[in-house]
Amino acid sequence: MTFPAVPPLDAEAAAAARARQDTLTKPPGSLGRLEDLSVWVASCQGVCPPGQFERARIVVFAGDHGVAASGVSAYPPQVTAQMVANIDAGGAAINAVAEVARATVRVVDLAVDADALSDRIGAYKVRRGSGNIAEQDALSDEEALAAVEAGRRIADEEVDAGADLLIAGDMGIGNSTPATVLVAAVTGAEPVAVVGYGTGIDDAGWARKTAAVRDALFRARSVLLDPIGLLRCCGGADLGAIAGFCAQAAVRRTPLLLDGLAVTAAALLAERLAPGARLWWQAGHRSTEPAHALALAQLGLDPILDLQMRLGEGTGAAVALPVLRAAVATLTSMATFSAAGVATQADTLDEIT
Repeated sequence: MTFPAVPPLDAEAAAAARARQDTLTKPPGSLGRLEDLSVWVASCQGVCPPGQFERARIVVFAGDHGVAASGVSAYPPQVTAQMVANIDAGGAAINAVAEVARATVRVVDLAVDADALSDRIGAYKVRRGSGNIAEQDALSDEEALAAVEAGRRIADEEVDAGADLLIAGDMGIGNSTPATVLVAAVTGAEPVAVVGYGTGIDDAGWARKTAAVRDALFRARSVLLDPIGLLRCCGGADLGAIAGFCAQAAVRRTPLLLDGLAVTAAALLAERLAPGARLWWQAGHRSTEPAHALALAQLGLDPILDLQMRLGEGTGAAVALPVLRAAVATLTSMATFSAAGVATQADTLDEIT
């Protein structure tokens, strides 16, 4: 599967944003990372000053994973379907955070091991549950391609409907295990260095999870350079759709905030599918999962927040969205030294000399 070439960010808008930052009523660099984020937004939008985000959209990709039967999660697999219904009803953490962040939420069922909750939610369902990656492929080649295509089409739908910023979220019991495998496969890390405690497993659960990751990595050794092969062997339909979604957002010139481990693991494959896509992304936060930090480093992304979150659903990225809005507001709404009649550092030096 190939994606169109990812367009570059607008260098002229970025330069104009940096220059404007130096004219605002503050010491240069005093807003720290907010200044860098404002430049990034300007370069994504191709204009300085950039516009504020008005139609941020969160898409939560849901799917079950056969490896959950190996005892790698603190929760039973049926929780996935229950949480899809909860998100759709507005009762999940992502719904609460999205309201504060002034974003809307959509949940899609790619591989929940249950009948689709509705035609709307299940329009892109690939299968019921992905295979147990410790013992068998997660998907067929056709299913892996269908999952990526689903994510691409969902991104198109959201951008065509007016979304000016996208957030990818995940929901699926056991999904941190295939996500960890993908990170280890791309980075070359050893299982013991990347396996975390996910939903709160005990040490015995960690040992089972590590064994599953090791076995899946062994099975994946022949497809390490093939993103579709990795999705087939040790990914899942939800992760494939996230990869397609993240890649297509960049193709469509739409900035995107990554969430935690599952989303960022899929983003590693998205960058392989659409080289340069990572320039259109920011990392909303850094989770407590060790594989997440490795994935962010591989992508060259510095997380906006580090609040020790590990829920998923898109919550970490949604919490970061107001910070991104603040970055835009400072660049667009602050007065310049000349407009406000405030002396600059250069004016003070001139008076002294």
